[in-house]
Amino acid sequence: MRPALRFAMFLCLLLALDGALFLDGLARRKAQEATLAQLEVVTSGLGLTDLAVATEARYTRHPAVSDHVVPFMDHPGAIEHFPTGAFWLPPQR
Repeated sequence: MRPALRFAMFLCLLLALDGALFLDGLARRKAQEATLAQLEVVTSGLGLTDLAVATEARYTRHPAVSDHVVPFMDHPGAIEHFPTGAFWLPPQR
């Protein structure tokens, strides 16, 4: 097989992967917009600037503004310090 054909096949594979990721991103954005609309109703009804769930630790305050690595800053096997850390499920992959 000629190198130019291999390169063309590789580019087609990358283009197909890019298209699939783009469509997945559009679907996720629509789902996120629906959730955001519900959160806006709750925060405006309660008179809050943002939906604050808990104030114990900075990774339990709000899932949108917390860092993903904050619970593991002590070390990866650390025991959970705060009870509200049990409210959040691991992200679905």
